[in-house]
Amino acid sequence: MPYLTEPEFRHDQPRRLGILLINLGTPAAPTAAAVRPYLKQFLSDPRVVEIPRLAWWFILNGIILNTRPKQSAAKYASIWTRDGSPLAIYTRQQAKLLQGYMGDAGQQVMVEWAMRYGQPSVADKLRALKAAGCDRVLAVPLYPQYAASSSGSAMDALADAIKTLRNPPELRIVKQFHDSPAYIDTLARRVQSHWAQQGRGDHLVMSFHGIPRFSLDKGDPYHCQCHKTARLLAEQLDLNKDQYTVAFQSRFGRTEWLKPYTSEVLQQLGTRKTGKLDVICPGFVADCLETLEEIAMEGKETFLTAGGGQYRYIPALNAEPDWIIALARILAPHLGGWLEHQEDKQATTARLSQARALGAKH
Repeated sequence: MPYLTEPEFRHDQPRRLGILLINLGTPAAPTAAAVRPYLKQFLSDPRVVEIPRLAWWFILNGIILNTRPKQSAAKYASIWTRDGSPLAIYTRQQAKLLQGYMGDAGQQVMVEWAMRYGQPSVADKLRALKAAGCDRVLAVPLYPQYAASSSGSAMDALADAIKTLRNPPELRIVKQFHDSPAYIDTLARRVQSHWAQQGRGDHLVMSFHGIPRFSLDKGDPYHCQCHKTARLLAEQLDLNKDQYTVAFQSRFGRTEWLKPYTSEVLQQLGTRKTGKLDVICPGFVADCLETLEEIAMEGKETFLTAGGGQYRYIPALNAEPDWIIALARILAPHLGGWLEHQEDKQATTARLSQARALGAKH
């Protein structure tokens, strides 16, 4: 494999510490033409669809990509903003605010953001960090609970990017943070703030993204981590087991997925004439299609049609200040040793003098 051309090395360029936030992805526009290549990249990932490749190729290219882009585009159009995709907007804001917060705390880092599918790509942003002098990079898949189809796939993208580099940066990866006290505390404050403004609901649904049931059987820890997040959040909110329900959304295809399904739970709660229903998606740190359209819109319709009373979706953590602070705390242990040994201007100058003495041109 030919390696990419290395950026010109300069002895006067300070060695920097980089952080790369990675989220799932989004099409460039809410149109069938833009959604089709995005879906093709997403559904071609063997981490996402574990079906024999040849059989899946015919299903994907012969059926799904001929029908689904138009349907998905309509859903994206319902949540699209003047500034673009909510997921891209919030992920970009998280990166900018995290860099500012850490900089104010005296931690000089360069924070970039990327999407596993679509743009900006993981490979492009890793190369951008490297070109800016980052010889150490902390990669952060923004999925609190580890799943092979999400965090594992982000790791694949990082590995593929490193394969193209002759001199890759030192790399660390945040695998999961499902039980981080900072993450749980921020979720709890999100719910408590909602209750303070709108009153306490009669029941709380915690809806996590679903994965096929066989993933659990094959050893994927996602199901257990979702339930641990839910338990810790319930304890923080002082909820007993009858006051909340854990459910799984976004199932695709005919195979069995993790249960109970969110859509069925919402219908059941509506049928029981639940008065005030609160719904939160703890596995999403930024609002996106799955939260804003599937849960806030479709979920509401399901609940109300079944006879429910008030339906209140609690927004994701997005770019709220307390989440940025929590994110910095989550990352701190993973940066151990790196932050303490950052190169200051004096060290860069000394290194440059030594290089010049040895005949370096740059």
